[in-house]
Amino acid sequence: MLICANLVLLVLFPISWFAPLLRAGLLPFFDLSEISVISGLQSLWKSDVFLALAVTFFAIFAPYLKTIGLALMQFRLLSPRVAPALHILGKLAMADIFLIALYIILVKGIGMARVETAWGLYLFTGCVLASLTISLLGRNR
Repeated sequence: MLICANLVLLVLFPISWFAPLLRAGLLPFFDLSEISVISGLQSLWKSDVFLALAVTFFAIFAPYLKTIGLALMQFRLLSPRVAPALHILGKLAMADIFLIALYIILVKGIGMARVETAWGLYLFTGCVLASLTISLLGRNR
């Protein structure tokens, strides 16, 4: 069961990167633009390369490498000794969710912009939490 759930994450993570995380717009009069992990990264690469590298690592590489590593361990193609490193990668993926939540709180607090969460935020968060859960349940076996 855990193996199947982990393999499903290998499909759901890329979908979550392109799904709309939130809709943002300036003042209540203008249309809202949808922002995904990928569109946000495209914007960041143009303005702040260091931040773009950090977000790319936290949002894409950390959770996906952890999921791939866990799948390799489940199929006995990777040593169980790497499990602590994979667990750390899973925790690092939570940093991106924290940054998105902080962004939403800051923008809403300013009052000059309008932000609404979208289904992709729940999908991405669910993928990260499912990955952590699979990892924890796998350690208890």
